[in-house]
Amino acid sequence: MVMSKQIPVIEQILSANDRLAEQNRQKLDSLGVYSINIMASPGAGKTALIEQTVPRLAGKLRIAVIEGDLATSIDAERATAAGAVSVQINTGGNCHLEAQMVRDALEQLPLHDIDLLIVENVGNLVCPAGWALGTHHNVLVASVPEGDDKPYKYPATYRGVDTLVINKIDLLPYVRFNMERFRQGVAILSPGLTTFPVSCVTGEGLPAWLEWLEHTIATFRQDLSNAK
Repeated sequence: MVMSKQIPVIEQILSANDRLAEQNRQKLDSLGVYSINIMASPGAGKTALIEQTVPRLAGKLRIAVIEGDLATSIDAERATAAGAVSVQINTGGNCHLEAQMVRDALEQLPLHDIDLLIVENVGNLVCPAGWALGTHHNVLVASVPEGDDKPYKYPATYRGVDTLVINKIDLLPYVRFNMERFRQGVAILSPGLTTFPVSCVTGEGLPAWLEWLEHTIATFRQDLSNAK
């Protein structure tokens, strides 16, 4: 009986979140701001990827970052130092961001002066994938030291992702990571998934990631223009 009462409550919460997420999307669309939701486990390199992305796109795209974390403003400070306008969300224990949190953060950003909004979700491979935020694209950052079994252990996250970044490939010679096994696991869940192997230390693979971002945003703008 307890379970039957819990399920409707969870469904109501998710439904309310989805409505707010749709409002967030509409707001971003109306202002021509493209947004990505970056998910990963702790330490995979979400913030490092942002630190490498923002300065490399300086002069081309105006970037804002919403940083989600349990506590502290460390990641927001890193994003700001890299050249982005940043807002920190401390979830106070929640293992994921929710649409209302993002909505509140949007009110603090100069969205009229932003081309790309990067939302860095809380480091977690379980909860974030189940909560819509209103962003346009879900990006998952996997890292070589985590191991090649993550697609098999966290299928919901890998199934719901739009783009995959495999970070820390500079460590491939030093850790046990079977790239073929990893890619096979990803392919089972998300066939044809766009994937970027990168190193935020050496810079390997980053040009392809940046080119994809620029192309995706250009396509987004063209689609908005055609819809008017």
